[in-house]
Amino acid sequence: MKTLGIILIVLGIVMMIFTGFTIVREKKVADIGPIQINKQEATPVYWQPIVGGVIVVAGIVLVVIPKKNG
Repeated sequence: MKTLGIILIVLGIVMMIFTGFTIVREKKVADIGPIQINKQEATPVYWQPIVGGVIVVAGIVLVVIPKKNG
């Protein structure tokens, strides 16, 4: 669980620093013989920085709380 907690902490910090990214897809518009016309579409993906904070807190909880044996 500590490994998962550390991964969540790092992921949360990255999500607080970078609040989004853009996915670029290439879409075929027309294909006429040897001529191809393509269009690039950009789709932005955003999230609030507080989401990263919640993930950091969850990671800290997983690292700090000991595992129950039994």
